[in-house]
Amino acid sequence: MSHPNALDRALSAIRQAQAVALHTGAGMGVDSGLPDFRGPEGFWSAYPPLRHLGLRFEEMANPTHFGQDPALAWGFYGHRLQLYRNTVPHDGVQILRKLIDSRPLFAFTSNIDGHLQAAGLSEHHLMEVHGSLLWLQCTVPCCQEIWSAEDTHVEVDMTQCRAAEPLPRCPHCGAIARPNVLMFGDWSFIGARTQAQGERYHQWLNGIDLSRLAIIEIGAGTAVPTVRRQSEQLQRMGATLIRINPRESHGPPGTISIAEGGLSSLRQLEDQL
Repeated sequence: MSHPNALDRALSAIRQAQAVALHTGAGMGVDSGLPDFRGPEGFWSAYPPLRHLGLRFEEMANPTHFGQDPALAWGFYGHRLQLYRNTVPHDGVQILRKLIDSRPLFAFTSNIDGHLQAAGLSEHHLMEVHGSLLWLQCTVPCCQEIWSAEDTHVEVDMTQCRAAEPLPRCPHCGAIARPNVLMFGDWSFIGARTQAQGERYHQWLNGIDLSRLAIIEIGAGTAVPTVRRQSEQLQRMGATLIRINPRESHGPPGTISIAEGGLSSLRQLEDQL
């Protein structure tokens, strides 16, 4: 169980806040049953065939595979797409809404699973900084259009982590399609949707007093520090940072650190309330 003092301080910060920012990383989905890719062992336990190929997560999440071996690339992303669809988001967002009552809420996430929307957060109060697996684009790309992956179904043989034909293709030029996700070493990511989300996020921040902003950061690690950096930037500008992470809850001076999982921490805050 979390330290009572940290929970008390977190609840006090939430109560005093004018607005709340929910910042989430991969740890947010672990409580819903999604795999933890932290370190090569965690990744390979979820994708055993990739161990034999010696491919780490940061090597697999690379757009070059869509050109060199699209069946392998879609084996990885097609499985993740189906996994995210089949996994029900936990009730953390609903608990958070009870905690903040009617105060403004905006989410900033590095997750590509679409679970915050599925949990009820508005698309217009969400920034998916690394894009979303629920949208596709051309690998070339032949144009700047993205389209919904709602009707995309990929058959994957998980004994080899390879997808069967037909693979998703661009409706305009027929080239292999890919998720509209910002990958490692990615120069072909079409960022218009993410940029529009970012503009709404910054407009929202500009409309509030940052000294009365509480940031609830859940499951954002140091391996991909995008979310942590954003949280700490706002903290330097006066916001209060509540960092919930079972392994990496440390932060700059003033951080309220809760060394526990996200869902458990939110439930304890709900009990305190």
